[in-house]
Parts: sequence; C-alpha cells; structure tokens
Amino acid sequence: MMRYLRWLQAQQFDHPAHQIALQEVVEAVRIARERVDRLERTIEEFVSTWSLEPLVRALQTLRGIDLIVAVTFATVGDVNRFESPRQLKGYLGLVPSERSTGESVRRGGITKACNGRVRHMLVESAWTYRHPPKIGKTKLYRLEQTSPAVREIAWKAQSRLAARYRKLAARGKRTTVVFSRHLG
Repeated sequence: MMRYLRWLQAQQFDHPAHQIALQEVVEAVRIARERVDRLERTIEEFVSTWSLEPLVRALQTLRGIDLIVAVTFATVGDVNRFESPRQLKGYLGLVPSERSTGESVRRGGITKACNGRVRHMLVESAWTYRHPPKIGKTKLYRLEQTSPAVREIAWKAQSRLAARYRKLAARGKRTTVVFSRHLG
C-alpha cells in the first residue's frame, strides 16, 4: 500500500483543483492508516494479556488471517465446545440453508446465523487461497513464533485449501463461501 501511495503522490495534474483533490485524498488515507496502526497496537497490547492469546497467535499462521481477523474469530470462544466442525460452521452461519418438505429438498445460500463480522472476515480471508501455496515474510515470522505442530497444520491447511479452490474454480463453483467454511 505504501508503494502505491508514493506513486499516487508523485502524480501531477494540469489543473490545480485536481492536484488539491488528490493531495486531500492521499492525506485522508494517511490519517486513516495511522489510526488503524494505532488501534492495531492497542489490540496487540490487549492480546498479550488475554487468555486466548495462544489461539490468536495460532490463527495468525493461517493465510489470510492477521491480527484483526484472529481476534474477531477468537471472540467466538472455545471452539472445542462444538462437537464437530459442522456445528461450528452452523454456528458461524456458513452452512447452506435448506427448505425441505417430504421428498422435496431445496438448498439455498448460507444461513448467516451468528456474528456477521466473523463470517464476513472469514469470507474475505478465503480470497487469499486463490493463489498457489507459499509463505511470505510476515507469515514466516509468525510461523517461527509457534510450535512445529501449528506450523504443520497451517501449511497443510494452505495446501489443501489452495488445491480445493482450483478444483472448485475449474467447475465454476462459488468458492469464497466454501473456503470460509473450511477456515471456520
């Protein structure tokens, strides 16, 4: 993002009003970025004293999940209270709705139960699996801070979900909701 902002700031317009408008937009983005950074630092401080810190750190090893998504997902609480992954997906509203009578079965879109923020963030995070599996610098740092078991789970999840994305995309299926189900 910073590289893009530097490029944007370097743009020159002939009309002074256009230049002023660009400068105002760039300044608004800079201020918003500073605010986000400040809030993320505050959340980071909170997480370091939270009982769910190990969960937040483990979630951050997954592709597409950084601090805000991990903390938001952690607000679901102890996921071990669900008897199966399917129950967790149902709680998050990531399972298809169904209207059935007798022999007629009609499946619809996702149920959208529970916390919409968690569901929305998981769906957005799912988009990252459209790329082939790899570990970037930030994720490498996160992975180095966790146990070998967490690292292995994170890599297996990334490989499996990227392969699943390619398979579903090849069949023309809507992929993001399916992936958010697997993330949840």
